Amino acid sequence: MFFERDEEVFFQDRIEAGRKLAEKLSKYKNRNELIVLGIPRGGVPVAFEVAKALNAPLDVFVSRKLAVPWQEELAFGAIASGGARVLDREIIEGAGISDQQIEEITEKVQKELKRRENLYRGERPSPKLEGQTVILIDDGIATGSSVRAAIQALKQLKPARIVVAVPVAPVTTCNRLRGEVDELVCVGTPKYFYAIGQFYADFSQVSDAEVTELLQRALKPELQKAVGDDPPGPERRSIMIPGRKQEFDGIRREVSLEVDGATLEGTLALPSGAEGLVLFAHGSGSSRHSPRNRYVAEVLQSQRVGTLLFDLLTRKEESIDQYTAELRFDIPFLAKRLVGATRWVLNSPDTNNLRLGYFGASTGAAAALLAAAELPEYVSAVVSRGGRPDLAAEALGIVQAPTLLIVGGDDVPVIKMNREALAKLQCPEKRLVIIPGATHLFEEPGALEEVAKIAAEWFVRYCKPAERPEAEGAATRAS
Repeated sequence: MFFERDEEVFFQDRIEAGRKLAEKLSKYKNRNELIVLGIPRGGVPVAFEVAKALNAPLDVFVSRKLAVPWQEELAFGAIASGGARVLDREIIEGAGISDQQIEEITEKVQKELKRRENLYRGERPSPKLEGQTVILIDDGIATGSSVRAAIQALKQLKPARIVVAVPVAPVTTCNRLRGEVDELVCVGTPKYFYAIGQFYADFSQVSDAEVTELLQRALKPELQKAVGDDPPGPERRSIMIPGRKQEFDGIRREVSLEVDGATLEGTLALPSGAEGLVLFAHGSGSSRHSPRNRYVAEVLQSQRVGTLLFDLLTRKEESIDQYTAELRFDIPFLAKRLVGATRWVLNSPDTNNLRLGYFGASTGAAAALLAAAELPEYVSAVVSRGGRPDLAAEALGIVQAPTLLIVGGDDVPVIKMNREALAKLQCPEKRLVIIPGATHLFEEPGALEEVAKIAAEWFVRYCKPAERPEAEGAATRAS
């Protein structure tokens, strides 16, 4: 496992997490005018265990963000069960969203919210929350943006008391949320927090069918006794999420790449059924052991995308560069190494049939774009994390691969560089995503998780099987 974590904050699954959370909430057992609300989908199995232990009714609280049209990651408000709507006027004014746009977006999102409520609740009406003590539960909190929107929407329904309860969350997020609710309960606040899935052995996606079944079981105590403690719903298919204690389904091995007379060390991971492979170009002063890149790599692997993390420099070169920094900003040199690694991949029997992508960080992003411009017929997608695409210079205008630039919202100088680079890119698909509140290294809770999610979606979309020239052609071209 690549990340340190508090060994005391770890759950086998959401069922165990719910039971441990219920112990923290024992003072609410058998209280009148109490209701437990689970946030679908992952929060519902946790909430089910809490409601059962407290002898309280269970329901769902469905909320949906209202996204800025040209930046889907940024919410200007939210709507929720019971007709609640909250709007962030500061973001609305800053983004220049008109009243007409607000209503159009609200109407569209309202239809999806209603669909979900009907799916989960059927013909049953929404529960009456006015005057009730409401315990709002999710399977964990990262940045807190989603649950904050749910809290604000919930307040409009006038409950007597709002308690937010989760198994795990960063201490910084908890401190921010405490002032917005009557009580915040959390089983653990680990120091090292990259993603909620770190702290679960089984963090399988919860299906709509499971949510519906749990709500039905909560309505029928006799069904709970018949089923016992068995996990609800259809058989789960676990996938590998970073931090999870389970075997890797596929091939993972250390490799040595012979590139232009240099031997570069790397780690190749090919999940079973992989159709694409992403080569990682690390940033200045980093290596294949970068915890951030390795985190992103494991998320890609969970989506059946292969990864190759390798050192762009030999050990001797790293020693020299540590004192002189003469190689980390030599973009043509780094790009040449990446092209050589691509040639190695194209001529390897394990990987020569896979569509290729590049994931570059810092100066590695410029090297990735330069290499993509040189090998347009082989590189299907490029993602930059906190990168310096501006250093790719003239190559930006000839990159053909769909390119995604991801920057932290508080990384102001790099945002400017990325916007200028985006304007110079001529590829048919290009996009700049800004992660609100994130700094250059995406160290904030949940920030790197968002990067990995967006990057995985990009590579899954564009690294699809397709006909391409023979690998031998690549070897000749990259020589």
